[in-house]
Amino acid sequence: MSSDPGTPALMSPDELATRLGQPGLLVLDMRSAGYGGGRQAFDAGHIPGSVHSDYVADGWRQQKGAAAGLLPDPERLSALFGRLGIAPDSHVVIVPAGMSSGDFSVAARVFWTLRAAGHRRLSMLDGGWEAWAASGHPVATESVEPQPAEYPVSPDASVRATLAEVERVVREGGGTLVDSRGPKSFVGEEKSPQAARAGRLPGSVNVEGAQAYDPARNGLKNRAELEALFAPAGDGAVIPFCNTGQAAATDWFVLAEVLGRPNVKLYDGSMSEWTADPGRPVETGPAAKQG
Repeated sequence: MSSDPGTPALMSPDELATRLGQPGLLVLDMRSAGYGGGRQAFDAGHIPGSVHSDYVADGWRQQKGAAAGLLPDPERLSALFGRLGIAPDSHVVIVPAGMSSGDFSVAARVFWTLRAAGHRRLSMLDGGWEAWAASGHPVATESVEPQPAEYPVSPDASVRATLAEVERVVREGGGTLVDSRGPKSFVGEEKSPQAARAGRLPGSVNVEGAQAYDPARNGLKNRAELEALFAPAGDGAVIPFCNTGQAAATDWFVLAEVLGRPNVKLYDGSMSEWTADPGRPVETGPAAKQG
């Protein structure tokens, strides 16, 4: 959960408008190829003073072996943040496209990546670019060149579940594994190309991240709806996962940043890493009824 009351996890366009131009504010537009039109859409109109980053081209995730979506190494993150002008004390406001649950999960993954790198002052623009464009607030078209910054990354292990941790939970319990994929992936009827085998982590429950998104408002559902949706996660430690750690970022963001749950760790390796070893078990079919 955000440690600074001045940096709410979700920020409205009106609130952001009052902060534009403040020292230390960095607005990070994440409209990327496949998620809102990329650089071309940014150049056609963006929040004044904002900086653009492409989720794939800029390397917000790193592949190692079969694991397709791992947190990049600290030196890579340091270079990326510095090039974008992010300093350790920057208040970064992440701007999703505001068009789909998919672009929200991209923004949530970027938010988690910054948090996992030790960054504290983070917000997400509620409703994304679409909400800003509809709000009547200023829109700019001139390019903004980021001012390079130094960023010594200090990883925060409290938000990231390692393979060893997941193996221990599968073997011994001590946490709830939450599959944020759709129900067909959960039961093994569908399989992502990034996963070697169909199925889910043994003992996991299914809370599809896309169900947290309200397309009528281009943002998350209200708190009561989110609490009901995530009730299967229980009250203890939670580890969201998916195929490559992107869709699961929505579950992590809702649980940790919106609902304020402690001990929520994203498993960025997810099924792409888990299924790379044929000795690791997977479950298929309907989950056993709890209780």
